[in-house]
Amino acid sequence: MIIALFPSRQKEKAKNLAKELFAFLTQKGITVVIDETCAKELGAKAISEVPLEKIDFFVSLGGDGTILGLMHKYQYFDTPIFGINLGHLGFMADVPHSEALSGLAELLDGNYRISERVMIEGTKDSAHHCFAVNDIVIHRGRNPHLVEISLQVDGLFLNTFVADGVILSTPNGSTAYSLAAGGPILSPDLEAIVLTPISPHTISNRPMVLTANQEIHIQYLSPYHPVDVSADGSANFPLKTDEILRVKRSAKKFCLVSLLRHDYFSTLRTKLGWTGKLR
Repeated sequence: MIIALFPSRQKEKAKNLAKELFAFLTQKGITVVIDETCAKELGAKAISEVPLEKIDFFVSLGGDGTILGLMHKYQYFDTPIFGINLGHLGFMADVPHSEALSGLAELLDGNYRISERVMIEGTKDSAHHCFAVNDIVIHRGRNPHLVEISLQVDGLFLNTFVADGVILSTPNGSTAYSLAAGGPILSPDLEAIVLTPISPHTISNRPMVLTANQEIHIQYLSPYHPVDVSADGSANFPLKTDEILRVKRSAKKFCLVSLLRHDYFSTLRTKLGWTGKLR
């Protein structure tokens, strides 16, 4: 078995934990490779020294942002990701620092499942393409006021939103920007796409849940500055007046490792601070 460790560059304790996990795994007879940025420092093989397709698991040491960065860096591989959280509790990186060793032991013992989650991709033309684990966002960018954005679903006109923009989210990303903009929480294993307008001028413009197999065309109508298209929080490219962004389900899936004792609803309650009781 080959396991790759990816410690966050922003967290010093990620390197310290990587050293600990490296020793633990090699003692178990596991081949361990580490992200090039710290492989030499830890005295381990760099990930470039083995064929990527031979790696059984990516182990992310950081938070949800570390997992997103990992997915975008190695976007052509479906290697399952095991997330160990070193900051605030994450929705994807849900194994706490204190349980890193016991969690890896459970992984090695086979006490896990792999959740294959929907991803989406957006295309403007041959030179402008993006994909997302969480969301693709069309935002007004430099424009100091609301913009007009027209949407079609499978070739049928849906609506023209006058808003700050729109969010197209996967179920996995429904607890990210879409939630902050008033969108619904979806179970991450659902096959769907959430459409959430950002600060719409008309209060009747509400979030919608579409099937994952529907294709969405977003056309920017306002004669102002271009709007920004971003995927998973990273700036990608502008969308000019009358240009169309086509968003659909990606053929690629996000493969996340969950321990069998993992309870998504417990993570949800803790992360969102739900403390209500039945009376």
